[in-house]
Amino acid sequence: MEKQDLPRGFQDMMQFGLIEALLGRRSRRFFMGAEIPDGVFKYKSKHAPVPLTELEKLLVVTACGGNTGWHHMIHRAQRYAPHLSNYAGAAGGRTFPSAAGFHTSKTFFTDDEGVYVLDNRDAPASADRHEDGSLELEAVLEALRSNVRKLQNGRLRLPAEVPFVEAHNTWVANQPGTLLVMPVGDLAQHVLLGICYMLQNGYILYDDIHKRPIPGIEKYKHLYDEEKVWNITLLEQLSLSEVTVELATSCYAGTLMLQAMGLGGWMYDGIDLFSMLGASGVPDIPGLGFRFDTDDRWPYPNPTGLEGVMEGFCPPHYPDMRAAVEAVVDRKYGKGGPFNPDTAGPWKNSAKVRGAAQVHSEDFKACVALQAQYVYDTFGKFPGTVPSIFTLMYLQAHHLDLDFYDTFYKPGAYLKTHAEHMAKWHGGDGFK
Repeated sequence: MEKQDLPRGFQDMMQFGLIEALLGRRSRRFFMGAEIPDGVFKYKSKHAPVPLTELEKLLVVTACGGNTGWHHMIHRAQRYAPHLSNYAGAAGGRTFPSAAGFHTSKTFFTDDEGVYVLDNRDAPASADRHEDGSLELEAVLEALRSNVRKLQNGRLRLPAEVPFVEAHNTWVANQPGTLLVMPVGDLAQHVLLGICYMLQNGYILYDDIHKRPIPGIEKYKHLYDEEKVWNITLLEQLSLSEVTVELATSCYAGTLMLQAMGLGGWMYDGIDLFSMLGASGVPDIPGLGFRFDTDDRWPYPNPTGLEGVMEGFCPPHYPDMRAAVEAVVDRKYGKGGPFNPDTAGPWKNSAKVRGAAQVHSEDFKACVALQAQYVYDTFGKFPGTVPSIFTLMYLQAHHLDLDFYDTFYKPGAYLKTHAEHMAKWHGGDGFK
């Protein structure tokens, strides 16, 4: 998009301050076309729903998951210095942080036109930074646009009804005219990377549920310290927490963008995660359509992946956990990976930096695979105590119905950007 084609509100957005975004952040749920049928806030919008424009969608999705250049890496780990720390799973960085640079999540989103995935988890830098560290937003937008893939026509098939959506969100969630962003994490891959991280630092798993060590682990005692063990539940709960942070900060970045653009919306977890992924158990409510399995040993269904889109690093998408380990290693050291000397980077000698990482030996991979396969064989899935694929936090964006706020709230319930949004983004000079 040429600068002369941009709406007038775009430049205001570019000049909007961080402090304004932080102090101005509020959940603003009532959108054009909404209705609250009863209660103290009973109100029916006088406006029809106004879907986000293509530019507005791109800006919100970029805030939630856009590529922001090269990941800078973790510089040093005492146990295996002077090798470069080799924890990261991706060479590129995004708008949100990820534990040790694992970056196992992907960003899905839906509106009236379709369901999409932003497939940029392993993308190279979207653009080169200027000497002052800045990036051209337009270049980031174009890079993001090239990584968007449409999965299906029409809005995500997930009705705003209990039990699929929590009762307080049935009037507002995933409604016509809204944009819903759904980051999804590959928790199986995250736990695998966590086992690699542990072993790099001399730790191995212990089965605290069955009160026994991993059979055969002593074969690799040259790789770990005997007194250093992590319980399976600790690793998996920690990994779940880390993935949750990754998904939540993605949505929080989007909420700050909403303030700058003058869009309504909010981040929330009030949609059933299993229904969102496709494990509602109701054929007519497929959600995102992820494969899931059930087992009498598990308290809930286990989503594992969406074929050809986001397949978890575990069976049935890999024949066994050794194959999943090889896939993790290839992601780290293969073409475009963070520890491949041929991958470009932000350093003056990027090949030297990337080539300084320790390469995982055959014994190292076999030890990781042994532990991972034990978990899979013992619990019937990987990870054993948490889902293989996980989602929790969502961001909804929509056009705010200012009349509702003027009716019920004192002045100050919305920002100047909200007051001027329709005029500056949807009318007047420069709007296309």
